[in-house]
Amino acid sequence: MTLTMLERRVLEAVDVDGLLSTLSDLIGIRSLGGEETPAQEYVAAFLERMGLDVDVWELDFDVLRQHPAFGAEVERPGALGVVGAMGEDGGGRSLILNGHVDVVPAGDAANWRYPPWQATIVDGRVYGRGSCDMKGGLACALYAARAIRDAGVRLQGRLLIESVVGEEDGGAGTLAAVLRGYRADGAVVVEPTEMAIAPAQAGALSFQVTVPGFSAHGCVREEGVSAIEKFIPIHQALMELERARNRANEDPLYARYRLPYALCIGQMEAGNWASSVAERLVFRGRYGVAPGEDLEEARCQFEQAVAQAARADPWLRDHSPAVEWWGGQFSPARIPAEHPLVETVGSAFAETAGAPARVEGVTYGADMRLLVNEGNTPAVLFGPGDVRRSHKPDEFVPLDELVAVTRTLALTAVRFCGTR
Repeated sequence: MTLTMLERRVLEAVDVDGLLSTLSDLIGIRSLGGEETPAQEYVAAFLERMGLDVDVWELDFDVLRQHPAFGAEVERPGALGVVGAMGEDGGGRSLILNGHVDVVPAGDAANWRYPPWQATIVDGRVYGRGSCDMKGGLACALYAARAIRDAGVRLQGRLLIESVVGEEDGGAGTLAAVLRGYRADGAVVVEPTEMAIAPAQAGALSFQVTVPGFSAHGCVREEGVSAIEKFIPIHQALMELERARNRANEDPLYARYRLPYALCIGQMEAGNWASSVAERLVFRGRYGVAPGEDLEEARCQFEQAVAQAARADPWLRDHSPAVEWWGGQFSPARIPAEHPLVETVGSAFAETAGAPARVEGVTYGADMRLLVNEGNTPAVLFGPGDVRRSHKPDEFVPLDELVAVTRTLALTAVRFCGTR
């Protein structure tokens, strides 16, 4: 598809300097889970200066907790929802650009070469916590809308910019926006996808397993039962479950991944004294779920694997490990790869980047599922950066990807919503 004069005007209006300045401001706001309000107030003020119709509201967590799709691992005394709208209400298709402001902790600052709470631009990369996941993508969405405004273009349909909280621990912000009535004909969640278009996202269920043991003095450890030793066969059973589930759920959209639905044990606590046999071990992690897979069946497979390992052990047979499902419960989601939204983002990327778009699934949970499953809004993931750079020291997003994604989002909105 050839660019029209109007589309060229929009692309020329992309303000790269402003994009970097706003991203730098956002990185400088330490918006950890439960501390997102200053970042939300910044985004709301930005949208208001642009002249958008801005809706800012206090999230009602008492109501949200009653919803079956609610999940949270962080206690929030309060939080804001922010949505800015431009364009006409009716006559054209509506589009949501969704991004979250919450970030994960930076960890030990000594492990960072560049300051985590300050944007640093080096060798074509923007460093800082949240630069990739996903303040970079959010800044792209803001400046895509701004380019449309600065070009003097009137959209025939509504373009909604959603800035949300709580994505990292369950998606409370996007769920709140859905329940407030924000739905559309399409949505782009600007997560780091390396600029691939993802019409499918895997799910991720948080679990906790408690393994019982029996304490004894370490000098007579054989008189006790070590929960640490009893964990070993359970771990082996779960790793076999991971292998079997990934073999059984092969999908062309995940062809480049050996384990697209990974089972990761990320936390473990055991024992209460160095010279005592550990009487209890607790481990927690995330359990990958394939798009289209039934969540209850997936949970059942996990619980059966733990139970089968326990039945093979004389101690665990009579002292069963306890499995709990807690915190973030990210269901999977997908839309057809041939959906008009996928085609529109793909053609826009090809026009602006000069290369064909890649279409593939992502292995991580994201707010796409809430838009698709709860809001009946077809959605894709598409954004700058590599998720492998997220949640680690010296997180960064490439500058050229920020520009390419902003241009792609602006052109997508113009084509998807239509113009007057």
